[in-house]
Amino acid sequence: MVFTVTASPTVDTSRIRLQIRALQPQLSVWRRQLHQRPELGFQEQFTADFIAAKLREWGIEHETGVAQTGIVALVKGDRPGPVLAIRADMDALPIQEENEVDYRSQHDGRMHACGHDGHVAIALGTAYYLSQHRDFAGTVKFIFQPAEEGPGGAQPMVAAGVLKNPDVNAIIGLHLWNNLPLGQVGIRAGAMMAAVELFECTIHGRGGHGAMPHQTVDSILVGAQVVTALQTIVARNLDPLQSGVVTVGKFEAGKASNVIADSAYLRGTVRYFDPALANFFDRRIEDIIAGTCRSHGATYEFHYHRLYPPVINDGAIAHLIRSVAEDVVETPAGVVPDCQTMGGEDMSFFLQEVPGCYFFLGSANIDRGLAYPHHHPRFDFDETALGLGVEIFVRCVERFGTNTHPLSGISR
Repeated sequence: MVFTVTASPTVDTSRIRLQIRALQPQLSVWRRQLHQRPELGFQEQFTADFIAAKLREWGIEHETGVAQTGIVALVKGDRPGPVLAIRADMDALPIQEENEVDYRSQHDGRMHACGHDGHVAIALGTAYYLSQHRDFAGTVKFIFQPAEEGPGGAQPMVAAGVLKNPDVNAIIGLHLWNNLPLGQVGIRAGAMMAAVELFECTIHGRGGHGAMPHQTVDSILVGAQVVTALQTIVARNLDPLQSGVVTVGKFEAGKASNVIADSAYLRGTVRYFDPALANFFDRRIEDIIAGTCRSHGATYEFHYHRLYPPVINDGAIAHLIRSVAEDVVETPAGVVPDCQTMGGEDMSFFLQEVPGCYFFLGSANIDRGLAYPHHHPRFDFDETALGLGVEIFVRCVERFGTNTHPLSGISR
């Protein structure tokens, strides 16, 4: 079903753009204050206090302590309409920052290396602008979420009822993305980001002297064959038209060159887009491990963990955001309409509950040396993207409230 977008005749495009651009210096200040005080998942107390103080200052209704450190805020327009949620994650990573900037992390071993400080600044800027300009229909619910990097804060927030009272009709969110140049918008309907699943396996053999292998069951040999065989899952068990990844990222065994190890430990990750594969990889991985161990006389322990489902964007909301990026906001580098990554995101839990869209906003600037990848100790981004993010969100609110959305059940 196509969502037909029409501009509101009352919107003054140039005025809105100038007012948002005037916020740019403040957005950078907020982002840098947060960047200096990074906090890990469910420990974001300074960040939560910072957000709550701004919301109180602006007279915005909000609730703190949601799913431990999360915050939910409401900004109501001056006309009735649907409820659009905007989600921003708050947590940092256990990385030692190597940037030589005056706003570098003040916490050893912790860093905002994925842009979440920018996500908070964009959401705060959007909340501030809308609180001062309520000439829109409906309500905007801001969801400041903890622990996206792990162990995952979206699911606890959903369980805490953040999509209720008032009920959310749709949800949107963005990720500042150094894989795209500044201002380019990456968006697609359907699968945007992959499911994230983890596995670990301990193979038990029988240790012994390296010169007498016939007396042993070599756990390293078994483990090596398992690693090789796991690559056949995508190559020979998965439909070639589907996408999947099986990666063994850790292999530990042995302590001496002349000792055959008694046990070997493997750990890895699985990624895929198609929700129909949710119960496929765990069974196939264990089948391979079990068969390989049995053929060599080894035993094993296997554990499989499903972290995040795939991020599946609703077509109508994706169309809304793409129309904003193409027709209204001056995005310097255009739109990538079929942007995908095997990276994962727990925004997926919100999208399982209500229609929505998660998209990328390019933030790299090679000329300024701001192009290190996410999770790198020198990650940083061009802060011009902050104002662009605010304008995209504001325009989405404007258009969502002035149209009949096919999934909202609201007609005006």
